[in-house]
Amino acid sequence: QVQLVESGGGLVQAGGSLRLSCAASGRTFSNYAMGWLRQAPGKERELVAAIGWNGGITNYADSVKGRFTVSRDNAKNTVYLEMNSLKLEDTAVYYCAADESFRRFSVRADDYGYWGQGTQVTVSS
Repeated sequence: QVQLVESGGGLVQAGGSLRLSCAASGRTFSNYAMGWLRQAPGKERELVAAIGWNGGITNYADSVKGRFTVSRDNAKNTVYLEMNSLKLEDTAVYYCAADESFRRFSVRADDYGYWGQGTQVTVSS
């Protein structure tokens, strides 16, 4: 059973930074791509960042390119999302997610079938 536990959300002023962490367990972490998705009220779920199983490839939504950085530490079974220059529109619940397939890299949100409980990020003016 894959388990994902996020931490690091909170309230931050526009222009500020936050770092989200996600601890994974339940299978060999280093064999699967990881992603960060977000969902704001009334909006569709968005895959904001994804990272390949060995960290060699990443992908970002256009809305966060240049501001967010995804990374992973396979020795610690942890994936991170560094968020800088936060904007009001970044306010959402952020979910850590794991790809269902072995050593695949996907930029489709639907391919990330395992989700954490989510952590709220609120950006204020």
